[in-house]
Amino acid sequence: MISAGESHGKEITVILEGVPAGLHVNPAQINAELRRRQGGYGRGKRMQIETDEAEILSGVRDGKTIGSPIALRIKNRDYENWRGRMNVGALTIDDPVTAPRPGHADLSGVLKFGLNDVRNVLERASARETAARVAAGAIMKQLLSEFGVSLSSRTISIGGIETKETLRSAAEIETSPLRCADPQQEKLMIERIDAAANKGDTLGGVSEIVATGVCPGLGTYTQWDLRLDSKIAAAMMSIPSVKSVSIGERTINKTVGSSAQDEIFFNEKRGFYRAGNHAGGIEGGMTNGEDIIVYIYIKPLPSLRSPLQTADIRTGKPVAAQKERADVCVVPAAGVVGEAMLALAVTDALLEKFGSDSLADIKTNYQNYLSRICKTLS
Repeated sequence: MISAGESHGKEITVILEGVPAGLHVNPAQINAELRRRQGGYGRGKRMQIETDEAEILSGVRDGKTIGSPIALRIKNRDYENWRGRMNVGALTIDDPVTAPRPGHADLSGVLKFGLNDVRNVLERASARETAARVAAGAIMKQLLSEFGVSLSSRTISIGGIETKETLRSAAEIETSPLRCADPQQEKLMIERIDAAANKGDTLGGVSEIVATGVCPGLGTYTQWDLRLDSKIAAAMMSIPSVKSVSIGERTINKTVGSSAQDEIFFNEKRGFYRAGNHAGGIEGGMTNGEDIIVYIYIKPLPSLRSPLQTADIRTGKPVAAQKERADVCVVPAAGVVGEAMLALAVTDALLEKFGSDSLADIKTNYQNYLSRICKTLS
């Protein structure tokens, strides 16, 4: 997957290569995922402007993939408000940003590329780019569903307030303000978001992403960079404001080895299975047949309504950082982006093992594999 486009440019574009031929693509499901990304209590005014819809430009004919690269575009409605500043040609409004924001790519970007306007950095480094990933991930979810794999996410904590109980169903989580399973703790999270907003501040938290129905044996132990957990961690760390990732039991470092492993059992009906899932579905860089469980830790957003101090890139003098339109909390949305990134990582591993040209051929290879591993004891 490769994307292009700026936050306030004309559009965000994404190209997916290697998608097998024969997959039915439902555009409504892509747009549903984009709406999920825009939701969540604590989002800013930008989400009120944009109504994200993906337009499929290539790679799909008669509703099915044809094996060639898939191109999608998502128009930025807010471009009309930024046309003069974001022209491809000569600018009609030229007001360069010279006050880099702490916590962003701003300063490192202008130093790296030799720029004199921070906007050239912040427009591309913006989390707006994750709309492209969610659109691409939506297609990967449709592909994974052909093999019984489904993905979900939920909010685990915001502003230090942790969920204590799972009282909501998956459907109820999706319709809740923060996509949280604990309604009582969610109320406290909302109160904390409101308090931060009143101070012009932001909050971070933790989101859980889960993939169910994944067969064992995806990924490999043979090289460090081919391990699936390595690829998943890299994918998650690429999400703006994600500062750390864990797979499986979050507090596994606090226990002893005899309690941290998932003992293996076998019966004729289930085959090999584990009594628990401390490992989060990954052992030795490979899936083990249990749910893949990933946690992403999101820092408080650095785009603040009450800007911090910085140094002007032209004069070096102290100034207030550039003030951009911002969210207060994006933890629920980050979970949706995490689903897309996990879908991309798992799909890569699945296609690596079973082929990538024709969906029908992949399904045949997949079924042959399942039949073989079920006969391991014979």
